[in-house]
Amino acid sequence: MSTHQDSVVRITVDESDAVAINPGMWGVFFEDINTSADGGLYAELIRNRDFGFTERDAPGWGPLTGWTTKGAVRPSGTPVRVELDGRDAPASVTNHGFDGIAVREGEPLILELGFEVMDGDPTLVVTLHDANGAVLAEGSAADGRLTPSDGCADARLTIAVTDGTVAVSWVSLFPEHTWRGDPNGLRSDLGDVIAALRPRFVRFPGGCVAHGLGLDNVYRWKNTIGPVRDRVGDSNLWGYHQSMGLGYFEYFRFCEQLGAEPLPVLAAGVCCQNTPGGQTAFDDEQLAAYIGDIRDLIAWANAPADSRWGAVRAAAGHPEPFGLRYLGIGNEDEQSPAFRSRFGEILAVLRAEHPEIIVIGTVGPFPSGSDYETGWAIARELAVPIVDEHSYKAPKWYFQNLDRFDRYDRSGPKVYVGEYGSRGNTMLCALAEAAYMMAMERNGDVVHLASYAPLLAKVGNTQWEPDLVYFDNERVLPSLNYWVQQMHANAAGDRALSVDVAGTPQWQRRRSERSRFSVRAASGTLTVEDVSVEDATGRRTVHGAASVQLYQAPDDAHGVDVTHRARVRLEGGQDGFVVAFGDDDSDLSYEWHFGTWQEKFLVLGYVADGLYDEWTEPIPFTWPRGHEFDLEIIVRDAGRHIICSIDGEIVHDVQEDPSPEERFAATAIRDAASGRTVVRVVNATGEPVDLVVRWPGGGEPQQMRVTELSAPAGAGRPFEPAPRLPAQRVEAGSRTRVAAYSFSVIDLDPEPAA
Repeated sequence: MSTHQDSVVRITVDESDAVAINPGMWGVFFEDINTSADGGLYAELIRNRDFGFTERDAPGWGPLTGWTTKGAVRPSGTPVRVELDGRDAPASVTNHGFDGIAVREGEPLILELGFEVMDGDPTLVVTLHDANGAVLAEGSAADGRLTPSDGCADARLTIAVTDGTVAVSWVSLFPEHTWRGDPNGLRSDLGDVIAALRPRFVRFPGGCVAHGLGLDNVYRWKNTIGPVRDRVGDSNLWGYHQSMGLGYFEYFRFCEQLGAEPLPVLAAGVCCQNTPGGQTAFDDEQLAAYIGDIRDLIAWANAPADSRWGAVRAAAGHPEPFGLRYLGIGNEDEQSPAFRSRFGEILAVLRAEHPEIIVIGTVGPFPSGSDYETGWAIARELAVPIVDEHSYKAPKWYFQNLDRFDRYDRSGPKVYVGEYGSRGNTMLCALAEAAYMMAMERNGDVVHLASYAPLLAKVGNTQWEPDLVYFDNERVLPSLNYWVQQMHANAAGDRALSVDVAGTPQWQRRRSERSRFSVRAASGTLTVEDVSVEDATGRRTVHGAASVQLYQAPDDAHGVDVTHRARVRLEGGQDGFVVAFGDDDSDLSYEWHFGTWQEKFLVLGYVADGLYDEWTEPIPFTWPRGHEFDLEIIVRDAGRHIICSIDGEIVHDVQEDPSPEERFAATAIRDAASGRTVVRVVNATGEPVDLVVRWPGGGEPQQMRVTELSAPAGAGRPFEPAPRLPAQRVEAGSRTRVAAYSFSVIDLDPEPAA
């Protein structure tokens, strides 16, 4: 709830007191997750175009995944070719694209086939048709072009052979009109929606994708350049195949067209710690070869065209150097001795041989905890120029941490907040991110770069939610979070100005003294028994039930101090089980997770405003199925202090961060290039707020242009477009009213509209 201590909020902007910030702070992070490369930003329309899918990509996958066959068809050889034997009867293969092939009437498609005649005098016909077989376009292998006679969201491509045998090795279908017209290019509407963010840098090709699921899955940039047919695809640790059609050349070219700095991320000599068996590191010989690849990358990007690697770049059509300055080494890595050793060796080589390259390190997957602390210690010890911090947290955490970077050491490494997101696409989530971005910008002497993650997600093909932009084969669906990013990017600056805010509305979270106990499993069978609760009414005991996936205690506890006890056993199933307590009808309750991250960890979390967030650092935890746990949960001070025990041993003893949730925030920036002074305001309370903006000494702007995004706190959800868009108005004078649950960008004394 919120209460207004003053009828008007007065914001005083002092341009004489400023902190220099990086005008290139805001960028984007592209990772091949959620089918965002093949089937997404990369414009290729054929799935498994080289018949290269394998069991390594996903269980049951093979050369004909994505294809259906008719007649005598069989894959053979390495690399795979698919033989269509049409001597006795027609033989055909049909590709269904990525959830269908979306085509538009009259918009040409470029067809490319690789095949060899094996026997006879075959006729090969290529047909583009709808799901019912109605022909949209037809051609031969020699045509190289198909122009649909009608639009279709779910077209298919069929290659049919008669009177002979043909071995097909390659089938590609590309829109003629790609983003900026590049061959082997990008989907136009997705390129446009990213360009509209005006990113000053692009991080690629991914986070976890870069260090891979095992050392044999580490992303190899050399496999992604050169002729497209020669590139080496690989499994993607998110559970599918990456063709590498969207490779390093295309990433660098995309950055160039956007006017953005390229920021490639490479493994730090170790693989992802979530690999079965855990993190492993390159041995000395492997590391030496890998460091050689890093040297070659810098040469490929920056060396002149008459050098060895510059010539490779030039042969691809780009004789001028790309001008690489940033290089990320590592992503969310466990800060182990092996990581410290391998990262340190890579850093030492780059520092000695390429002092012009700014290395960005990593401090683990979380914004706090043991990896974070160790990562920062390593970064300080090695004098890493910039470190990459990640924070996927609920809005509650962001509103409580708007002063986070105020407390950072100004003499230590700079910060790149490379991945952040508030776990939802609601307006409240977007406002939490807007406020956190303002806090980063206000601390521009510490925070050098920032990018939301993940960027793209294909509807029906996601491994992670929420995301910034959703899409399917025909539509692009930017979220409320996206519009917050765009509003920031369109008003970037080079100085953060001092701001004094008087009359700030106060907000305080309501707490419930009701506690409901339940246990749920995603699968398997739960036995819950000897359930008891102690509260102000005394002790009650309820016998549990067997053979259930959800157990709900029939009685609730009441009071600021309660104790829950139960014996729990899980038979079979996956993903462990969750013990929930507190008032799940309120906007703050609690969940104790047994078996997170592939059933490896134990963690206590809370559910605030309907969104789950970890409260404790994950604790390594495995157990045999059928083990009985005696659980005790002691809740004190209405949930501000919680103690959890297993079999009589305390595993969590945590107290809530007492910091208030700052639901109203204001900052200001100045941009020397444009001459703009901009005030940003987040009002995440349920009431509108009247503002007056002024300068020290009492001067006031004569006019203000206000761009405002507002919606109810719970509006917005994944896979849907933002329910509201930013709206603009001009105020004569220095007063305006910002709506409840709104983000406003206010230009002071703007130039008259053209």
